Amino acid sequence: MMNVNWFCSHTPTLIYDDKRKEISILTIWTVKERFDSPPHTHTNFSRLLLPVLPEKLLLRHTHTHTHTSRHRPHREDLCSGGALLACRANRCKPGVRCSGTRSVPSRWRRSVLVSLGPGLSGLMMAQLHQTPTSLCCCREPLPDSGAGCVGGSSWPPEGPGPGSPRRPLVDVASASNFSCFQLRHFHLDLRVNFAVKEISGWLVLDLIPVQPGVHTLVLDSHPSLLIHAIDCKIPGSRQDEPVSLTYRVDPFTDYGSSLNIILPPGAVTPGRLVQITIRYTTTDGPAIWWLDSDLTCGQTRPLVFTQGHSVCNRSFFPCFDSPAVKSSYTATVRVPDGFTALMSATRSSYSRPDRVFQFSMESPVPSYLVALVAGELQHVDVGPRSRVWAEPCLLSCAVQKLGGSVERWLGVAEQLFGPYLWGRCDIVFLPPSFPIVAMENPCLTFIIASILESSEFLLIDVVHEIAHGWFGNAVTNATWEEMWLSEGLATYAQRRITTEAYGEAFTCLETAVRLDALHRQLRLLGDNNPVSKLQVQFEPGVNPSSLMNLFTYEKGFCFVSYLSLLSGDVRRFDCFLRDYISQFKFKSVVARDLIDLFLVCFPELQDSAHREGLEFERWLSGCGPPLYEPDLSAGGALIQPVHDLCDLWSSDAPNLQTLTTFDLSAWSTFQIVLFLDRMLDHAPLSHDVMVNLSVCPSEVMVNLSVSLPVCLLDVMVNLSVCYSGLFDVLNSEVQIRWLQLVVRNSFHQEVPRVRAFLLKHTSRMYTVPLYEDLVAGVMKCVAVEIFSQTQRRLHPNLRRTLQQILFHTSSAPTNQNGPPLSITPPSTPPPQQPAATATASAAAAAATTAAIALRDVNVSA
Repeated sequence: MMNVNWFCSHTPTLIYDDKRKEISILTIWTVKERFDSPPHTHTNFSRLLLPVLPEKLLLRHTHTHTHTSRHRPHREDLCSGGALLACRANRCKPGVRCSGTRSVPSRWRRSVLVSLGPGLSGLMMAQLHQTPTSLCCCREPLPDSGAGCVGGSSWPPEGPGPGSPRRPLVDVASASNFSCFQLRHFHLDLRVNFAVKEISGWLVLDLIPVQPGVHTLVLDSHPSLLIHAIDCKIPGSRQDEPVSLTYRVDPFTDYGSSLNIILPPGAVTPGRLVQITIRYTTTDGPAIWWLDSDLTCGQTRPLVFTQGHSVCNRSFFPCFDSPAVKSSYTATVRVPDGFTALMSATRSSYSRPDRVFQFSMESPVPSYLVALVAGELQHVDVGPRSRVWAEPCLLSCAVQKLGGSVERWLGVAEQLFGPYLWGRCDIVFLPPSFPIVAMENPCLTFIIASILESSEFLLIDVVHEIAHGWFGNAVTNATWEEMWLSEGLATYAQRRITTEAYGEAFTCLETAVRLDALHRQLRLLGDNNPVSKLQVQFEPGVNPSSLMNLFTYEKGFCFVSYLSLLSGDVRRFDCFLRDYISQFKFKSVVARDLIDLFLVCFPELQDSAHREGLEFERWLSGCGPPLYEPDLSAGGALIQPVHDLCDLWSSDAPNLQTLTTFDLSAWSTFQIVLFLDRMLDHAPLSHDVMVNLSVCPSEVMVNLSVSLPVCLLDVMVNLSVCYSGLFDVLNSEVQIRWLQLVVRNSFHQEVPRVRAFLLKHTSRMYTVPLYEDLVAGVMKCVAVEIFSQTQRRLHPNLRRTLQQILFHTSSAPTNQNGPPLSITPPSTPPPQQPAATATASAAAAAATTAAIALRDVNVSA
């Protein structure tokens, strides 16, 4: 073997096969090292390298044109090996489809492997297995768009594109060494014990090591998990009996620990299957939420559910708790007689004699989407692939509210984004203690029962979770630092669905409510707060759940809307999103994957004059408000009356006759919510406007013969006179906003309603805004009293948040099933921190502030 320097610093290797009397040439071309910036595109890379190589050494590729039967070979770009060639951009036009297998364009690779002659096929296949195949520049054109895909973009300045290898992914929220293994499958065998509030059983992991020399398996775990035993088995080996393994548990963060498992010598061979069995018991971790029977809707049997988003499922089972890792799973769940178990799975079965439920999720999912619920649950089919589950007392209401709408929404979504990939689309309604509005567990969406009060919010939340079937579940953000890739795209998809199903005006009104809330949060946090970035850099130890704020949803939505605007037509962008799902389904991605594919699919945007104004980097890394917001003028007929009424109440002397022309009883929920949000923006109001916002509105607003109180100086009094009775019989989305007005204006006569609301609701979206307002005003004692009565019914994450709000300190680790926590604030301030620690803590505090400053908005997971 000898080395020959053919081209600058790039070194081909000549391999002589003495038996065949043949020379094979292996050359690695590293573009970045050879050529100066800017990086070369797919086309000019071919143009620069091809003249250097002898014609006889070039591999050839056949093109099939859809408009002709001719086959013609031509010189093509260098590729990753064998006959896999990326087609030259200037040869591939719209309407032309390549007949062969394609590889990623060379601009997406830092190196190009040219392999010639026999004897190298094993090396080529190894390279191909490590480098997933991605789009060719001659990909089939988008329907109705005429947008062909070409290589050749200079954004981002460096790095690979869709599906190609990049620098090793680092997930600072995971303690695991997931990059050392491929998780093929896992199985859970669980027994649910309501008497002692424990789930016990075992977990079997099917792992394939991908790196040599790895002797330790590190999994994410939690102090609440009790590990009993761990053993290892290597299928196909001579040793039939499992080998017992040693392990240790190390601290990681306040939301988890690391489980370090020492693998037996010789067990870790790259490419060879290893089975790890872990026997364990759950106790009171943040993922497992036990509800006594008196906390359920029917109050007859207890109920348990899990909530894995974002990093809670490490307290459900040891795992690679990172959205970058996906696998299929199966589960066996045993429950007591009279209980039904459900999981986020594509298939399920039930054995009545053994009270055993079997589940199978055949498509790969990340750990946070593994969900379990068990309780007194019944179902009704509401469509050919959807059914509603709930406690018996809720079931008829839930079925009546949803009817056949789920199948309609699924159909619209499929027309826009392609086939629904999960088979079933079932929904289970959970008691008010469910810590968020909804969770998009595949095949089985969890939704809080409180949302049944509002048909409009129910519609939006269910459609949002359906949209996650494409964006978030099928294609997932690879790290929690880019959560907008799930939530921003799902929000955009949700609004495309509602626009097609209910019209543009309805969608514009709902969007106006959310964008108002986004700007409200920006005013609270400031435009330079780092949590307003789409790409947030986590400090180690920061809980990703603190990033569940409006920026991931609404700023992400605005960025996706901006991309749609750049595409020139919303239908063309729909086609792009279909291609995005097709390209990356069941994978995890980063923002660069989305943007690279976008520029490939819309080549007209690759012109340098256009590219300078795209500002992708500023969108992703910049703080502050969105750089673009969609036009909402189509909703003017619904939005303008809200503006007019707000202006009227904001004036010094509201006109009585004009006020009575606004019949809020005929308004939609979103119109009333927008009105109350705008009034909250003016809080605190002058003390006289509130009583008139509060007496029976059916008389004041409909019967013009009834006059408002003569005194209109007190805004809160007047608001109370006009609207409080109406708000009291409307849904929780309206009530919470009215009660926030009550608290912010210290309107004491309505405080009993505040107390009753917080005693009833135990969800983050209905508790955090009111607690913040109570503490910020003169009613902190009321907040502390209510918290002491309800804290054991709160999700551990929510309990910690409320403790921070009430006492302005980081709370101790939660104990869900233990005695009530102390509600006495510390008597001494915390010690001064070192500079480095203080910096990290400041970042964590900023993230926490962003979460608890979430006001006046309904946020689904």
